[in-house]
Amino acid sequence: MVDIATRVWNHKWKIDPIVRSLIDTDFYKLLMCQSIFRNKPDTQVTFSLINRSKDVPLADLIDEAELREQLDYCRTLSLSRGESTWLRGNTFYGKRQMFRPDFMEWFEKMRLPPYHLERKGDQYELTFEGKWHEVMLWEIPALAILMELRGRAVLNPMGKFELQVLYARAMTRVWEKIEALREIPDVSIADFGTRRRHSFLWQDWCVQAMHEGLGDKFTGTSNCKIAMKRELEAIGTNAHELPMVYAALAETDEELFQAPYKVLEDWHEEHEGNLRIILPDTYGTQGFLDSAPDWLAGWTGIRIDSGDPATAAQNAIDWWKARGEDPSKKRIIFSDGLDVAKIKELHGQFAGKVPISFGWGTLLTNDFRGLVPNDALAPFSLVCKAVSANGRPTVKLSDNPNKAMGPADEIARYKRVFDVGDQVAQKVIV
Repeated sequence: MVDIATRVWNHKWKIDPIVRSLIDTDFYKLLMCQSIFRNKPDTQVTFSLINRSKDVPLADLIDEAELREQLDYCRTLSLSRGESTWLRGNTFYGKRQMFRPDFMEWFEKMRLPPYHLERKGDQYELTFEGKWHEVMLWEIPALAILMELRGRAVLNPMGKFELQVLYARAMTRVWEKIEALREIPDVSIADFGTRRRHSFLWQDWCVQAMHEGLGDKFTGTSNCKIAMKRELEAIGTNAHELPMVYAALAETDEELFQAPYKVLEDWHEEHEGNLRIILPDTYGTQGFLDSAPDWLAGWTGIRIDSGDPATAAQNAIDWWKARGEDPSKKRIIFSDGLDVAKIKELHGQFAGKVPISFGWGTLLTNDFRGLVPNDALAPFSLVCKAVSANGRPTVKLSDNPNKAMGPADEIARYKRVFDVGDQVAQKVIV
């Protein structure tokens, strides 16, 4: 096992590139990439960094030359032979050859496209423009680089023993969380913590700890590189990116209204079983469910990623019942701002009503809250989103207006088209 504190002290991180592989990314990005490669190969998309936590001045903390060095290194990466063999030959979600030969031939030759980086005040403007299936692969590496460089800036002046104590305390915290999760009967939990992790080495350590501490209750990791390395399940389905871009491409209000369902029609043609998970909150969960075609009720489950999770879960159960489906044969995945207390609470509320599982992200792989002065390692809310498609702005409404994004006039239009009324704002934890 890697001694992370000693690695930090001896090498000041130089031995460890932040992103070391094209599959050091979330599994759902590769699934979506293949779908886009097939269905929208010519769509031009712009992704942009968005720091929701304005009190974290990234441009003051992170040296621009060092940031460019890490981004440039990412552009040299390509699939290794072993990684290609794993993607081509491994079984994912019970299916062999999840990734088609034409997609793999492209992916094996792919290099990340250029980026644009500019300092704006105390923040960085970082954008990626190009074909959707190419620029989308920047999202996870870009976030991981910025999160880890911020961490390195805080750790750099620390001494050897200070680092040892810091990591010992952080490891103890993770293990105490694992011990608490052991007390929950039949809990099912996966690591979703790549995008805002403390570091690759730390995420890898957390995954190993979860695997040892929880056994079969730990179902796998979203990180493909770690899943391959540790012989674990790669976990993930799809994300808001798909309906956001499909919606931006719509020519009329009616096409806009149908866009979230068109996304899932395309997904339905490619995937089955546990990959048929609905993410309904991009333009409001309740409206999505009320207008959903009957065939979507036959899908395996729903992922809840914004708003009040208990309310959303109960709405999903009621929707299945109203559509003649048995909730006990479905699945609800909770994935928004989770920590042990919330996992316990939701498990207590819904266990026995519907099978549930948890995608545990930032507060698994980046919980250093209160461990350094001024809480300088506390996690913060950083995202990298598709902001335009073929020159048109994208919009996300969410079930939490604090997560909404897009131009004000377009947000107003989308609220009208999707009949989104008053929403309850909730604090964005991460």
